[in-house]
Amino acid sequence: MELTVTQRHAPSTTATAPSSPPVTPDGRYIVVRGRLWRRSDPGLAPAEREALVAALMRARRAVSDAKAEGGAALAEARAAVDAAKHGLGERGPPWWTDGTPDYNRHLARNTPYAAWFAAIEGEAGEG
Repeated sequence: MELTVTQRHAPSTTATAPSSPPVTPDGRYIVVRGRLWRRSDPGLAPAEREALVAALMRARRAVSDAKAEGGAALAEARAAVDAAKHGLGERGPPWWTDGTPDYNRHLARNTPYAAWFAAIEGEAGEG
């Protein structure tokens, strides 16, 4: 797989504004602290995506609330997070259909994205 440096979000110039993580050239992953994380399926209808994101946010709040009590409430909340992430395509089988392997959660430097990632790291350090 040949990758080129074609897509990158500019780093933040202020301490208060968070920057968007870089997106791989094929749009499948974001990179956070050097690790690839699968993006949501771009083929989802906007209404479906919105509903799944809302469910994910509710589930994340439920995890936070349930941490104090643990047990079944925490397990249920974590299952709801997992279900929403599966619906969004961030977990489970990859949403792309070209047979390319899934590198979710791999370090970018250990994947076919290594050269691309090294190039954007170099650009970020030149500021």
